Amino acid sequence: MSFGEIYDIAGAGMHAQTIRLNTVASNLANAGAAAETPETAFRALKPVFSTIYKQTQEGQLSGAHVEVSAIVEADAPLDMRYEPNHPYADEQGYVAYSNVNTVDEMADMMAASRSFETNVEVMNRARSMQQGLLQLGSN
Repeated sequence: MSFGEIYDIAGAGMHAQTIRLNTVASNLANAGAAAETPETAFRALKPVFSTIYKQTQEGQLSGAHVEVSAIVEADAPLDMRYEPNHPYADEQGYVAYSNVNTVDEMADMMAASRSFETNVEVMNRARSMQQGLLQLGSN
């Protein structure tokens, strides 16, 4: 595996985790948001990751990287609260709130941050190895 491929894999991982962090930020910004109807309520967004395999011209597997293939809405139920005096209350007195679970989102944010940092460390180690090879070549 070449250094370029290492950088490509780590860069793809960093890009995917950046998208993941952006969806978490969007979810947290809309946590607790009330909606006029359940249909218009904010639903938490989740990225869908895919593994993309690379092949050589001979058909051999030469590596893989991750990418975000889609961003989907979470299927968790909306938070329906009984608040008959709320301006968005329906006929039964319920208000639809987003389905964002802030505890899950914070855990997801920490996991994405750690994954991003791991990819940065991979790039730093690859760079360090490259510099070591250059020093060997100059001796």
